[in-house]
Amino acid sequence: MGLGKTIQALAAAELMAKLFNIQKVLIVSPTSLKHQWKTEIEKFTDRSVQVIEGLNHLRRQFYRNESFYKLINYELVFRDIDMIKGWAPDLIILDEAQRIKNWKTRTAQYVKQLNSTFAIVLTGTSIENRIEELHSIMEFIDRRHFGPLYRFVHNHRIVDEGGKVIGYQNLQSIRDSLKNVMMRRKKEEVLKQLPERIDKNFFVPMPKEQRAIHDENYDIVAKLVAKWRRYKFLCEADQRRLQIALNYMRMAADNTYLVDKKTIHGPKIEELEIILKEIIIEGGEKAVIFSQWLRMTELVEHVLKRNGIGYVHLNGNIPSKQRAGLMSQFMENPECKVFLSTDAGGVGLNLQSGSTVINMDIPWNPAVLEQRIGRVHRLGQQKTVRVINFVTVSSIEERMLDLLKFKKSLFAGTLDSDGENVVMIGESQLKKFMQSVETLTDNLEKVDSALERQDQRETELDEEAADIKELTLEEGGHAVSAADGDRKGLDHLNNLLNSGAQFLMNLSKVITQPDQSIEKHLDTAISRDEKTGKVYLKIPLPETEVVKTLFSTLGELISNTLQMKN
Repeated sequence: MGLGKTIQALAAAELMAKLFNIQKVLIVSPTSLKHQWKTEIEKFTDRSVQVIEGLNHLRRQFYRNESFYKLINYELVFRDIDMIKGWAPDLIILDEAQRIKNWKTRTAQYVKQLNSTFAIVLTGTSIENRIEELHSIMEFIDRRHFGPLYRFVHNHRIVDEGGKVIGYQNLQSIRDSLKNVMMRRKKEEVLKQLPERIDKNFFVPMPKEQRAIHDENYDIVAKLVAKWRRYKFLCEADQRRLQIALNYMRMAADNTYLVDKKTIHGPKIEELEIILKEIIIEGGEKAVIFSQWLRMTELVEHVLKRNGIGYVHLNGNIPSKQRAGLMSQFMENPECKVFLSTDAGGVGLNLQSGSTVINMDIPWNPAVLEQRIGRVHRLGQQKTVRVINFVTVSSIEERMLDLLKFKKSLFAGTLDSDGENVVMIGESQLKKFMQSVETLTDNLEKVDSALERQDQRETELDEEAADIKELTLEEGGHAVSAADGDRKGLDHLNNLLNSGAQFLMNLSKVITQPDQSIEKHLDTAISRDEKTGKVYLKIPLPETEVVKTLFSTLGELISNTLQMKN
């Protein structure tokens, strides 16, 4: 992140043009970075460059045009696969190549259909969760490098008796195999080329209006956590409801406007205004402001307009054609003091003209926070970079600070020369998530003492969808409806119960009216009482306590279903 991958890739392309006479280079990147690539190419080379975008007939003409570089985003590969193959690039460069880490996705499958004599992948996160991600990315470079996926997984996974992945082994062999094909540059290796970075967490209080919304949703989370602790299981509807409640808590920690779009309660905006006056109006510096929520950036816009501060605003609704202009305006126009962005601008952009990064909220994924900061604290930055993180006291945000740690063990073990040869994991994704939620919600200071005791009670979850209003999560443009989620969960449950009832009816017919063919195949499971002539089905059962828990859970499930119907 900010360590010169773009320049290195362009230098490699120029070297290949000189040594191997390559004439056509295709660069695949996220949409927000296409025009930045164009700017970098025009700045450091004298080669022709064509951005592929627009309607089908325009794109078709762009492929016919003569140009050394063609720039396309990942989403267009699926649509333009035949045109790309017809153009036949000599070199393909994948930027932010973690986009193909999951080999099952359509994007990964179509990108891997592209052929070229040479290939380069650029990524700062080649492994995020599983070692298979590295295999998927490496397949684009050389499909035979790691061999078949099943063999790669077999050689490096550690599984328990039930087949569950609990760790990875033989990582040294992976490091050895990558020596001749991978160049890794770590931030600590170029610290001398980077300016000082000063991080500060700015804690703000939570007024009663915010706390009412925050604590209401904490109540929901506490019930679900209690349910998880009791059963070590949450159905799909519960998981969805948990995610919505957590997001409500995070949104309330920013401002009540994010939840109801009517009221504006939250001191972050007032404190931001004070900081901006100090940094921009008095200090003359430029700042980059991030928030995960589009509505929060709208509130920031009002502050900027009220104080006459020039700014540009990047979010997921901005067409790719306009994004390059926004970045250029911030970098080149001395009157444009603020680059305001959702996380749509958190990856790949060069914003070194700013010297302050202000995070209005703490992202759930710690890598997102570093991506934000990396837009400013990168090669080419000449000033000391100040990072300000707004954190609401006694809220979910304060607990999230404890979780801002990168997943370094597997990453370092696989890629670093001094990494471990064996890395143990051993927890399911849901279990890890629930443990994080427990960590976040435990011991939160509560105004209402009844909510203090909520985490100690084992309460039944009220399944009525009316308890949670339909919520649109403005996080990457995805909408989530709690009511729809609960209704789908109810439909699935009804189907399950109906299928179960039908199965029992059919089984009853088989048992009460057995014929010779059935007894021939099921003689080990069905027996007849010699005295009464009755037929019995013999089913091995687990331990008594397990059976009791099973029937208790089933009874509770049916009871909750009847309540939902009523």
